[in-house]
Amino acid sequence: MSEETRPVPFRGGGFRPGKARWAAPALFLLILLVWEAGTRSGVISNLTLPKPSDVAATLWRLAETGLLFQHAVPSITRLVVGAAMGIAAGVAVGVTIGLFTLARAGLAPLVAAIFPIPKIALLPLFVIWFGIGEGSKYALIAFGAFTPTVVATWGAVDNVDRTLIRMGQSFGMPWGRIVAQIVMPAALPGILSGLRVSLAISIILLVAAEMLGAEYGIGAYILEAGALYDLERLFAGVLLLSLLGLAVSAGVGALEKRLLAWRN
Repeated sequence: MSEETRPVPFRGGGFRPGKARWAAPALFLLILLVWEAGTRSGVISNLTLPKPSDVAATLWRLAETGLLFQHAVPSITRLVVGAAMGIAAGVAVGVTIGLFTLARAGLAPLVAAIFPIPKIALLPLFVIWFGIGEGSKYALIAFGAFTPTVVATWGAVDNVDRTLIRMGQSFGMPWGRIVAQIVMPAALPGILSGLRVSLAISIILLVAAEMLGAEYGIGAYILEAGALYDLERLFAGVLLLSLLGLAVSAGVGALEKRLLAWRN
C-alpha cells in the first residue's frame, strides 16, 4: 500500500472508556492487606474490625456446613422476583408517562408524591397487607424498584432526540413502529442506567425485609450476627451483600454490552 493511500487510525475513541481490569482487584487487594496488617499489629482494634482472614475462614465454614446455600438462595430468589416485578411495572408506567399526555398529567404527580417516601418505613404496612411471609418481602422490594425505574424510564423517553422522531414521521412510519424502532432503542441507555439504581435499592430493601420475620436470608444472618456481636459473621454477611451487588452490576453490564452494541 502506498504512502498516499495508507489509512490513518482513528484517535478519538468517542469518549469510549478504556479497559483496566487489573485496577479493581489491585485496589481491593491493597485495602485487604492494609486492613489485615492493621488488625494484626494492633493499630486497628479487633473489637471494631475483625481480621479479613478470620472473615474468610467464617465464609469457608458457612460454605462447608451448607448454611451459605441456605441463606443465599432465599435472598437471591426474593431479589430476583421482587426486582423483576418492580422493574417491569416501572418501565411500563415510565414509557406510558413519556408517550401519553393524559398519563403524564395524571401519573407524574403521583410518582413525584410517592418517590421521596422511605420505602423501609412502609414495611409494617406491607406486613399488614401481605402477611409476614414472602408476600410482604416481594412487595417491599418491588415497590422500591418501581419508583426509580419509572423516573429513569420517563426521563429517558423524554430525552429521545425529537429530530429522529420527526424523521420517522416524514417517512410515513406508523406510530407503533416509531416507538418500537426509534423511541425505545434511543431510550434504552437511560433505562439501563436507571436499572443499576433500582437494583441497588432492591438489595438494600432485601436486607431490611429479611430482618423482619425471615428464618433464612442474608439479612436474617446479619441481624443474628449483630445481636450476638459476632463481628466475623457480621462482616461475612456484609461481604456476601457486596458480592451480590458486584454480581448484579456485572449482569447489568453484560446486558448493556449486548443490547447497546450499536453504540460502539
